Amino acid sequence: MKTTTTRDDQPHSSQTRIEIYTDGSSIGNPGPGGYGIVTLRRAADGGIVKERERSGFVAEPTTNIRMEMTAACVAIEQLGVPSGEPVTVFCDLNLIPNAMNGWLANWRAKGWKKSDGSAPPNRDLWDRLEAAVDGRNVAFVWVRGHNGAEHNERADKLAYRAARKGEKALWSGSQH
Repeated sequence: MKTTTTRDDQPHSSQTRIEIYTDGSSIGNPGPGGYGIVTLRRAADGGIVKERERSGFVAEPTTNIRMEMTAACVAIEQLGVPSGEPVTVFCDLNLIPNAMNGWLANWRAKGWKKSDGSAPPNRDLWDRLEAAVDGRNVAFVWVRGHNGAEHNERADKLAYRAARKGEKALWSGSQH
């Protein structure tokens, strides 16, 4: 069972916390895609103790949503062994916080059906994301994209550059 917190939960006075900013990009949507992740470990006083950037791409057709979800999965999986350390995942795709903060439980309770009776897309990634948060203290928060939020903007640039690498890989593969 996944463990979640609200944004108001505070770490102990000496406890570090992790902030993760994710973004996804697709050239053509669908098209080659990429994801970007900025991970920050913060001290109890809010100072950044460690930063890490990560990105990846796929050359085969994908969507912005799949890449954003992949970013969230990879970001949490990269943390290693689950601990009680508070983790906040900031996404500019409101779908992820909405799903992880309630919709997912409802979909599961209804046999993987949305309120309109249709199946939510990307079930493989919802299962992967749910497995990634299992045993962790994770909150998902929406952040407005392209609004000057420094770390979200960094994740966006990483995702776009990665998607362009996917596009190059597609073209170089088709020329051989």
